Amino acid sequence: MGRILMIVALGGAVLASPSVAADAGKGKAVFQGQCSICHAAVAGKPSGIGPNLYGVIGRTAGSLPKYQYSSAMKAAHFAWSADRLRAYLPAPSKAVPGNKMPYAGLKNPQQLNDLIAYLATLK
Repeated sequence: MGRILMIVALGGAVLASPSVAADAGKGKAVFQGQCSICHAAVAGKPSGIGPNLYGVIGRTAGSLPKYQYSSAMKAAHFAWSADRLRAYLPAPSKAVPGNKMPYAGLKNPQQLNDLIAYLATLK
């Protein structure tokens, strides 16, 4: 039986529906292929070009100690959640204008859900 993917348009970004089945194992592969060049995902590991994403869900944006965030991210005043990541990752520069993440965005809805499922395991 096929799955139906629901897509929601929000501020020009295409967001995957949280109701779509997600696979954290596939999300780890997405992370390794697209995120790990800049981000660590291991407890206690120093940040690289980007902040360490271990424990990112629930963390206040711009708050990881010893990482030099952009002024825009420091001023974001929100905690990362699955929904916030779903809004941010397809178009980071539009979601938080002025942030320093040079990433065009993750547009594939299934990969987005899988990646968020993986990030949710990092606690």
